[in-house]
Amino acid sequence: MAAATDTYAGGGAVGLLDRERIIAKPGFNRWLVPPAALAIHLCIGMAYGFSVFWLPLSKSIGISAATTCADLTLGSALFTTSCDWRVSDLGWIYTLFFVLLGSSAAIWGGWLERSGPRKAGFVSACCWCGGILVAALGVYTHQLWLMWLGAGVIGGIGLGLGYISPVSTLIKWFPDRRGMATGMAIMGFGGGAMIGAPLANLLMTYFRTDTSVGVWQTFVVMALVYFVFMMGGAFGYRIPPAGWRPEGWTPPAAKSAMITTRHVHLRDAHKTRQFWLIWAVLCLNVSAGIGVLGMASPMLQEIFAGSLIGQPGVAFVDMNPQQLAAIAAIAAGFAGLLSLFNIGGRFFWASLSDKIGRKNTYFCFFTLGIVLYALAPWAAGIQSKILFVGMFCIILSMYGGGFATIPAYLADIFGTQFVGAIHGRLLTAWATAGIIGPVVVNYIREAQIAAGVPRDQVYNFTMYILAGMLVLGLLANALVRPLADKWFMKDEEVAALQAKTAAANAGPSGSFGIGRGGFDSKALIAWALVGIPLLWGVWNTLKATFALFG
Repeated sequence: MAAATDTYAGGGAVGLLDRERIIAKPGFNRWLVPPAALAIHLCIGMAYGFSVFWLPLSKSIGISAATTCADLTLGSALFTTSCDWRVSDLGWIYTLFFVLLGSSAAIWGGWLERSGPRKAGFVSACCWCGGILVAALGVYTHQLWLMWLGAGVIGGIGLGLGYISPVSTLIKWFPDRRGMATGMAIMGFGGGAMIGAPLANLLMTYFRTDTSVGVWQTFVVMALVYFVFMMGGAFGYRIPPAGWRPEGWTPPAAKSAMITTRHVHLRDAHKTRQFWLIWAVLCLNVSAGIGVLGMASPMLQEIFAGSLIGQPGVAFVDMNPQQLAAIAAIAAGFAGLLSLFNIGGRFFWASLSDKIGRKNTYFCFFTLGIVLYALAPWAAGIQSKILFVGMFCIILSMYGGGFATIPAYLADIFGTQFVGAIHGRLLTAWATAGIIGPVVVNYIREAQIAAGVPRDQVYNFTMYILAGMLVLGLLANALVRPLADKWFMKDEEVAALQAKTAAANAGPSGSFGIGRGGFDSKALIAWALVGIPLLWGVWNTLKATFALFG
């Protein structure tokens, strides 16, 4: 495939996946690109929902009850065929997902910019779906190392490439609505688990037998379904010719010093102070949110305990198994509600950032977040379930909004030429936050319990720590300034880079689709293909949340 591109550069043929093949022709509707991105993000977003497999897999040999081995270690668990895996052994796949996501996005972001989103989407589909198939083989042969390699490593690489594949393309198609465009796509990553988790439960129930928990069969079916959708997304990608603008739109003159019309080369972006300040902004915002997201269910149960089931005098440690099961079901609804706000926040905050600016949007995240985290112990102390849940719904909306707003923030500061690759490198902040956030929340909780702090108060100190992290994020965001002229590429260098996408037959800018908005029949069909599964996932999540306030 790379050879085909080199041949083209010398005047030869173009490969089916090459960047030059996907330059949009006159009449193309730019509103076909977001659903293509969503098709990929909704599939790889199932990474958030993989925990649905942990309990069934922990009984893959015993079926009805786990076959435990007293001498099992993490090393021996990788190769055992006679002992069931522990949930902690399986949970390493989740860690591998996000470490490999950040690493692969950073390593291959530059390749993506050169090769184009279609090739990146194709490779992402092969890695993510192929990795799940390798994991299915690991389940079938009961080899945990195969699951780690397949889902965790190969699948994690697919996550990274799929996550950043549409970023640069969407920003170039929607220069008038950068935040909204990236928000639409990245919303899909947050929504993938809403579709995938209930689908996985349905499939495992269907395939479950007296000799199988139904997981490897579920992996195979989901991998095949995801492959079809992701290929549809990859082949739906188009890039605009160099210099294209939406019909009737002109760049606003000096709208903000924080929005550049020039471009920084990938080789220089990480050398700037602004890159590392924005890295800190993302890392601190995500660290605070991801720690809470991972502990949402036990946090609600331990703080409100009996009051969740109309017995406010009953503490968590005094509950019987039936009561614990009842509040666990309600807490699952809380986790689902947080997921909805995580998804909705990605679109809402990213769209709002088009109006108020990216720096101001993060100012809102940090100031509002500091207040909410600081007040959460008070809401827990007065046992106000509505206030507590409402606070964390807003917090999680800003967690999701942070992911969706950051690509537009980078485009504002560094320009659009290499924004996808720069975003890929910045995602190492996510990988870092994926370690910091859970460690802070989990270890402080354990230390508080060991010190004899009542269960309904073990999260108080944690909330103040998270508020302190957001104070640091607020300071980092305040220090972000426009770049000095020395960091921007010269006009002739930009022109040389854009030469391959400068279509001689592009025609006037207004010939490309609808310009300022609207849908044609193709766009409606494309949006329906991704919108109907997403609505199904939302409905399933809403049903699970009804018990919370029922």
